[in-house]
Amino acid sequence: MTGFDLSRLGDWAHLPFFTETLPDIEAALALDTRNTLPPATLVFAALERTSPDATRVVILGQDPYPTPGHAHGLAFSADAGVTPLPRSLGNIYKEMEADIGTRPANADLRFWADQGVLLLNTCLTVPAGDAGGHARLGWQALTIQVLDRLADAPRAYLLWGAAAHKSAADVDADRNLKIMTAHPSPLSARRGFFGSRPFSRTNAWLQAQGHQAINWANTPETS
Repeated sequence: MTGFDLSRLGDWAHLPFFTETLPDIEAALALDTRNTLPPATLVFAALERTSPDATRVVILGQDPYPTPGHAHGLAFSADAGVTPLPRSLGNIYKEMEADIGTRPANADLRFWADQGVLLLNTCLTVPAGDAGGHARLGWQALTIQVLDRLADAPRAYLLWGAAAHKSAADVDADRNLKIMTAHPSPLSARRGFFGSRPFSRTNAWLQAQGHQAINWANTPETS
């Protein structure tokens, strides 16, 4: 996988990562004979969809879904036709139903991104069938720079899993809403993700800050 198109990154394109670190990642990916997910055109979809100034909420995950056809560049999201739901997303929806009594109709969370929810993984690629297989390529440098860029204003941070906790260690918990829980995967969701009520807590905080609440459940077509 090589030849990323960076023309749609907007203000994110100014991050040093794209000149200092990405070339080495591209070189490593070019040598990897495995099928890399998501497709190159979708690797930066989260940043393309949600600009720095539009970001009100950051949901930080781990790495893309390793099942071919699932990952499309936004953390935890998948195309609307993906069934059954990826297991982590299924647990997210279980928590949402317990928290606010409803959930989206399918796996596509791009409508969250359009409301200012940055759905970012700490690692942006994965070999098919090998979760965590690209964890040492250097993608975490981008996560750190993204979070530094977002330090200019208070935001809500939903940090799901140890990789997210580590990357966001310097996020000021006094200035921002910082909800740190276990990852929603079946292996860990019962160790603190379930019962964390991230959706209602985030909306309460946003409204206290004078911002509109996130419509978590209803896509524009059904709202």
